[in-house]
Amino acid sequence: MELSAHNQLPGKVKSVKLGNVMAEVVVDVAGHEVVSAITRVSAEGLGLKEGMEVLVVIKSTEVMIAKP
Repeated sequence: MELSAHNQLPGKVKSVKLGNVMAEVVVDVAGHEVVSAITRVSAEGLGLKEGMEVLVVIKSTEVMIAKP
């Protein structure tokens, strides 16, 4: 699949917690956890399972940076 988003990080699914409407997906990206909230329908449609190789795609309009 080709996307216009350039912020694509390969990783491995650590966990998927399905709720009634939403799902929390934790992905290991080079030793760092990235957590995403997606719809349950999307998680099930992708067949997300622990250990699955995925791409984390980050939209730059949704990322904030703070100075500690």
